[in-house]
Formats: sequence, structure tokens, C-alpha cells
Amino acid sequence: MTTNLWVEQSWFDYKLKWDPKEYGGVEMLHVPSDHIWRPDIVLYNNADGNFEVTLATKATLNYTGRVEWKPPAIYKSSCEIDVEYFPFDEQTCVMKFGSWTYDGFQCSAKCQLMYFFSRNEKFYTCCDEPYLDITFNITMRRKTLFYTVNLIIPCMGISFLTVLVFYLPSDSGEKVSLSISILLSLTVFFLLLAEIIPPTSLVVPLLGKFVLFTMILDTFSICVTVVVLNVHFRSPQTHTMAPWVRRVFIHILPRLLVKEDWKYVAMVLDRLFLWIFTLAVLVGTAGIILQAPTLYDDRLPIDVQLSEIESKTAKPHITPSL
Repeated sequence: MTTNLWVEQSWFDYKLKWDPKEYGGVEMLHVPSDHIWRPDIVLYNNADGNFEVTLATKATLNYTGRVEWKPPAIYKSSCEIDVEYFPFDEQTCVMKFGSWTYDGFQCSAKCQLMYFFSRNEKFYTCCDEPYLDITFNITMRRKTLFYTVNLIIPCMGISFLTVLVFYLPSDSGEKVSLSISILLSLTVFFLLLAEIIPPTSLVVPLLGKFVLFTMILDTFSICVTVVVLNVHFRSPQTHTMAPWVRRVFIHILPRLLVKEDWKYVAMVLDRLFLWIFTLAVLVGTAGIILQAPTLYDDRLPIDVQLSEIESKTAKPHITPSL
């Protein structure tokens, strides 16, 4: 995770106190931060080896000995990613700051953002003293519009095309071609999905489950289509209709028609599997997509919350009138 932030630090240095009356009323100075003592606050879980702030900006000295240093910094920290509900996932990354040299008896780390961090005390095997750290928990939710438009909706459309295979007449000769074309399209989407999500063998992402479910369903539809076509092109000269086939597909199911033909048996099979696969697509799609917990989370993003707070605390603007 790459974070662009300001590391605001303040401390008291008794060696930097002075009396403004003795120095012409000067109460504040801006000095290079390299010329004074600075706390060695570093990011423990960095990912690029840069522990400290690289840009040494000037520090502000107050006559009371208070020192303020607000350097900008770009940190790259390691973060464990859970892609189980991708693209409806929510990630929580941790940034762990602390002093590299001073232990808990010499340093007391405090922070103003009381609602966004936790103060921890840890003992290491090397030392008897505790070491303090400030851990920020940053929760991020992925914006799903791009993935919904470019992945989910096309995959849903392709999955419903699988159902139309059984609505296509067997005499057209394109049933197997349509099924194989759908399978190839899903393979392309599966390869595209593998390039987007981070490689992991821990869990299968939600969208990957949906694409895999559709591919398995389309594979079954190809097998069923081959069986239906085999039945369709049978004739009394090559295959004798079994009594149970005549009783089920000609006398029981279609009571209005009594045509003893293999083509009619194939048409009944097509219509039967049309409803079976339609139900399977609807139930499977809803059962997989609706597993994402973020779909039921109505919390407002932090930027919206802060904008509402600013609008409430802002002073009303009054235009004077003559």
C-alpha cells in the first residue's frame, strides 16, 4: 500500500529554550531539521526498505522549547489482501509507527487521532524494556462500478446465453457451436480476471467462483446438447424406442400430442433442460453474488462523513445589505 501523508511530530527540547526579551522579541524560528535532534519514528512494516522520512523539511522552534516538524512522506507498507469477495471486497491495512531506538521507559508515543489508531506495548526477546508503537488501521472498500460494467454484467449475459442453447432448434445445427463459443468467451473472461486480481492460493475470489460456475454449467450444457442431438437424429430404422421412453415423453408429458417420433422426444428434452438450466443460472448467480457482505453495508465513506462534519461546523456566510 502506497500512502502519501504528512508526519506531524512535536516534542519539547529544553536546550532550545530562550527568552524573547533577550533576542528582540523573537518567539519562533524556522531551522533545518538536520541541525536539531529529531525522534527516530519509523514505519516498521515498510515494504521498500525506507524506514524514515526522506525529505528533511525545516522545523518550527518556539521559545518555550516546543519543536514542530511536519515533513511530507510517501510510505510503501506491506498489507495482507483478502480477495475472497472480489470485487465487493473490503481491505484493512495496518501502518505501524514507533521509535527504533528509544524504549517505552524513555519515549511515550501519543497521537491526536484517537479514533483511528491503537497504542501498543510489546516486549522483544533482545531487550527487557517494552517498546511502544502506534498502529493505524486503514479500512478501504473497493469501488465496484468498473468491475460491474466490464466483468460482472458481461459474465451474467454470457451465462444466460447458456440457457438459449436449449431454445435453439436442433435442425439448425448450431447448438454445439453456440455452446463452445460461450465456453471460449468465459475462458477469456477467466484469463482477464486472473490478470486483475493478485495471485493467491488461499481463497477463490467471488467473481472467479461465478465465472467457474458458469463454465461448469456451460460444459454440462454441451454434454446435454450432444445427447439431445443424438436423440433428435435417431430414426425407427436405427433405434427402437423403448416402452418407458414412449410412455414418459409421448404419453405422460405431452398429453395433447401423440406423435411417436425421436425428434419430438428431443424437443421435450430441450424444453425440460431449458427450465432446469434457467433455474440453475438464476439460483447460482444470486447465491454467489449475494455472498458479499459489503452489499449489505450502509456505512458512509470517511470522505462523506468528513464533508458532512465540515458543512455542519462551517460558519454561515452573511452578506451585508445596505
